Amino acid sequence: MAATSHTSVKPRAGASTLADRWPLLAQRRALVAYLSGIVALDLAAIGFFATSANFRWSDLLTFLALMVCGAVCIEATRRLGMPAGVSRDLLSAWWLPVALLLPPVYALFAPIVLQTLLQWRVRATVLYRRVFSAAAIGLAACTASALFHALVPDVSVLSQGSGPSIMLAIGCAVLFAVLNTALIAVAAHTADPDTRWREVLWDRESVLLDVVELCLGVIVAIACGLNPALLVLALPPVVLLQRSLLHAQLQAAARTDPKTGLLNAAAWQREADTEIVRARRTGETLALLIVDIDHFKRVNDTHGHLIGDQVLIAVAAMLRSQLREYDVVGRFGGEEFVVLLPGADISEARRVAERLRSRVGRMAIPADDVMVTVTISAGVAIMSLHGDDLIELLAAADLALYRAKELGRDRICLPAPRTPPHSPTPERPSSPPDPIAEL
Repeated sequence: MAATSHTSVKPRAGASTLADRWPLLAQRRALVAYLSGIVALDLAAIGFFATSANFRWSDLLTFLALMVCGAVCIEATRRLGMPAGVSRDLLSAWWLPVALLLPPVYALFAPIVLQTLLQWRVRATVLYRRVFSAAAIGLAACTASALFHALVPDVSVLSQGSGPSIMLAIGCAVLFAVLNTALIAVAAHTADPDTRWREVLWDRESVLLDVVELCLGVIVAIACGLNPALLVLALPPVVLLQRSLLHAQLQAAARTDPKTGLLNAAAWQREADTEIVRARRTGETLALLIVDIDHFKRVNDTHGHLIGDQVLIAVAAMLRSQLREYDVVGRFGGEEFVVLLPGADISEARRVAERLRSRVGRMAIPADDVMVTVTISAGVAIMSLHGDDLIELLAAADLALYRAKELGRDRICLPAPRTPPHSPTPERPSSPPDPIAEL
């Protein structure tokens, strides 16, 4: 199950005095309308199904048992924490059985219970995000539940191993995953219209996690249908998988810069060191780029730090989109980025650096009533030509970047090659050569 996160933007006119107390008012109007609509629809569904449901003690006890399992799962992983942003968990292993075995109204209440527990015990995030997540999950689960009960009036056949009922359960579980992902993707895209749809929908990793969730949910539903006491046997493996998943997400979060999503400086250095060792072993070349946003302080001073953050995010996204999958790109600090290009020689490094400079220069980031444009400068260093290890390459690229800024910014510079250690002493030139070459 995916939990949502939204990008904050500058508060709208008239809402700035309330934005601190009501963060939802600081979001885009379209996002506020969408979130409010989903929550209102969820409340309407609760009212409709609650008035038409036939409550039974057996259903209430099954619901309570599944919620207790979900609570135990949350408590068992609470000390690990939860990464910021969009995170994944395996709580669908408890929501899906609720949707498949119990009337739809229970599917609407289940995420409210567990999202409240997450907010209270694990990570206290902005309240409207929790409310929206509970509403989106509830609507998706309620739809899957209503469809399954319409197709399978006697849900007890699911625990009897009936092939058609199991296939229908799998189909409804897929419907739940699709609806949940779609509702959250629309919110993410509404929060940031520049985001590509493929970035807020599925990738290979999220599809794999969804398949695992669906399998767990259907298996737990069958076990619970046989005997709710079997939940005691299902709980430990789900807890273990949940801990493994959160641990992997927290490890990934520790490697990335939270603002841009690129590698942070420490993680980039580890990756770069690995690539340099490999290049030495194979005899291949590689290039290192240090990229700096020109006059970035002026952007912050003129438009504010929120717009400055949007500029950083946009530049980072542009860098990533223009590089190969195996290029190593990270945020070095402030408005500086570093890029390692494995296998790149001097001509390819020049082409890549110039392409990055050109693409960033054509970007426009909206800020109030104007569009913010920025340029970048970059220093380029080539392994063996300007240095043999990461420190030497960084120093050479940094020197070239400094020269690019001296020459007026919005340009690419390359250091002069090192003098071979045993080369004959050259005749004294009439004037000293410039150690930095402008590209």
